[in-house]
Amino acid sequence: MAIDPSVFRLVNVADTCSVWNVLSSAKLHAAAKEAHCEFCITSFVRYESLHKPRKEAPTAAETELMRRLVQEQGRGGFVSHSCDIGDLPAIKLLESRKRLGKGELSSIEFAMKIGQAVITDDQKARKLAQDSGHPHIQTTPHLFSWLIFKGRLGDSDKGTVIAQHKAMNRPLEPHFETAYEMALQCRLNAPP
Repeated sequence: MAIDPSVFRLVNVADTCSVWNVLSSAKLHAAAKEAHCEFCITSFVRYESLHKPRKEAPTAAETELMRRLVQEQGRGGFVSHSCDIGDLPAIKLLESRKRLGKGELSSIEFAMKIGQAVITDDQKARKLAQDSGHPHIQTTPHLFSWLIFKGRLGDSDKGTVIAQHKAMNRPLEPHFETAYEMALQCRLNAPP
């Protein structure tokens, strides 16, 4: 799915992976907040992020990301909303569950229910949202690209965002590089 760096919906329902990717870079998150982006999560995503038992002890990076989420929620960000898993037939839960967790499914369902964007960096979740007819599907690299295009992040911020993201053991560096190039190209092609 190609992205348009000139357009980004400001209200987003984030799945767990996107929560971690947005919070992985303080620079990216601060720029998104300054641009009036809002992120909310479902109670399933909150559970997966903070309470779900893990097979291994969390790494230092995972512990830091959990701390950032709790801190941001304390400031009123990443508000958690209840989502009844019974609502999910709207996206054909029984047919389409293919290795998607309740966090991704509930994020898609809630975004569809409230008519807002879902932000997910999971390819299967994006495909399910698209197949379910949801028109507003975004990714963290799309957010990064839009912030570059709009001048909320400058060229010199690219390295900082990527370094902070990598320091939290997050995997999007090549996608950020591509998104950056797309933003520059879109800026060149934009009417004066």
